[in-house]
Amino acid sequence: MNTEQQFTSNPSLKEKAVSFLQLVASGKVREAYQTYISPDFRHHNPYFRGDAESLKLAMEENAALNPNKILEVKLAIQEKDTVAVHSHVRQNPNDLGGVVVHIFRFHDNQIVELWDIGQPIPEDSPNENGMF
Repeated sequence: MNTEQQFTSNPSLKEKAVSFLQLVASGKVREAYQTYISPDFRHHNPYFRGDAESLKLAMEENAALNPNKILEVKLAIQEKDTVAVHSHVRQNPNDLGGVVVHIFRFHDNQIVELWDIGQPIPEDSPNENGMF
């Protein structure tokens, strides 16, 4: 295999971040954690303790309650070891959902830190541009 093929066959950090979110949204939380989360992982979601296990359990509970969750990635941006993913997340097909931005920091190709910011999509909004 030549060097160019090796480079293109390795997913970028941006692709890894998106894959992590897709696995979690599809209910494959343990696989997502085993594949992408560093042993040194920490997060900044204010509703859970800052360790990997607390967030993983919350994600598994959410996946069990919402087996038809839909994650639609709108934009992913990578700068050095940081990736931001802007998504439309719906708990089920009838849900208006919300806008979520996940910010990942990677070290040695694994996620070591995560921030998530969300905003529900209102039924009525005066903004003619929409949220996307």
